[in-house]
Amino acid sequence: MSRPGIKVVLFDLGNVLVDFNLEPAIKRISNFCNKGPDGISRLFLDSGVTGSFEKGELSPEEFYKQAKDILDIKLGYESFVHIWNEIFFFSSKNRAVYHIANRLKKNYRICLLSNTNILHYNYIKDNFPVFSIFERLFLSFEMGAAKPDKLIYQKVTSALCVWPENIFYTDDRPELIKSASGLGIKSFIFTSAEQLIKDLTGLNIVLGDP
Repeated sequence: MSRPGIKVVLFDLGNVLVDFNLEPAIKRISNFCNKGPDGISRLFLDSGVTGSFEKGELSPEEFYKQAKDILDIKLGYESFVHIWNEIFFFSSKNRAVYHIANRLKKNYRICLLSNTNILHYNYIKDNFPVFSIFERLFLSFEMGAAKPDKLIYQKVTSALCVWPENIFYTDDRPELIKSASGLGIKSFIFTSAEQLIKDLTGLNIVLGDP
């Protein structure tokens, strides 16, 4: 029988706890190949290659080789990784969400679920102090599945030994929220820290002292 009440608050990473902008990286890469930004997005970023990398199906070296072959880029591995990683930044919005998570930690299990790859994970871990407050990090490249595949949400509930309805989940992408909601997870689209607080308190989730 399902047990009522929220026990886990599950956060997305990108554009929630850490912001990112791919455009500068795409423009920089275009300087080292004969493809424009639109071509790079169409041929590479929107292809299955980045998805495979996020699911851990490619090593960083294999991912680089695919990029090199598809785009014919004249960049060495280290230079490519440097450009690929330097898309992240920490905003006042991210800081506010981090503080909300820290307040929730006193009364709930705080976890993170992210579609990410090992290069981005290691870069964020080394440059942004966001991971340490979480009980568990559920990372697509380690789990062999990526949102919106329902399998990744099922793996989370199984690992945490909770029912889907015991989880509050926030993510900035509507299609990912829709998939999680279909399993019974209490899911809300992230738009701002202020809206996040409204969504939490609407389910009688206690924030705890600042």
